[in-house]
Amino acid sequence: MAANPPIATDGRRLRAEASRARIVAAMLELIREGNPAPSAEAVADRAGVGLRTVFRLFNDMDSLYREMHAMMLARLAPIAAEPVVGETWRIRLRNLIHRRVRLFEEMMPFQVAADAHRARSPFLNKTHESLVRLQRSMATALLPEEIKADAVLVEMMDLVMSFDSWRRLRLDQTLSVDEAERIIATLVDRVIGP
Repeated sequence: MAANPPIATDGRRLRAEASRARIVAAMLELIREGNPAPSAEAVADRAGVGLRTVFRLFNDMDSLYREMHAMMLARLAPIAAEPVVGETWRIRLRNLIHRRVRLFEEMMPFQVAADAHRARSPFLNKTHESLVRLQRSMATALLPEEIKADAVLVEMMDLVMSFDSWRRLRLDQTLSVDEAERIIATLVDRVIGP
């Protein structure tokens, strides 16, 4: 049998994919540097593409947000995949707090930018709801049944360990990472009790 001939590579498609990736990376870089809403001109300049290319490849913001989200998930996946270890549920919970701190710090500029645009984006609303559910389920999964049975206690834990609490401690109260982590861990200990 004759081997199938190689499929000709579509150069335009490959160039468009490379340009899309550069645009997404440029947008993420600009946000990381503190600009939650970079202009199309700034993104095009950073990506090394023409302004028309940005609008041609991303004709709606949700398509750009989707690709940014995928790139961020890939960046956060190694941290999120680390097992939560410890001999007791309290030690595992403390390890989860530390891992969350690392995730929250990595995602903070992007989450702040996403929150600024969430009202106009069905995609960002959906990802926000998923993030809130994920944070809650990860924290409550480690708790013993007697704590899970106390609905008020679960709500308090969810609030204390949320990204919103982290953002307030770091951005509004301008605490260092170590100070903010120590406060979260102390609050969790006080909420749970002895």
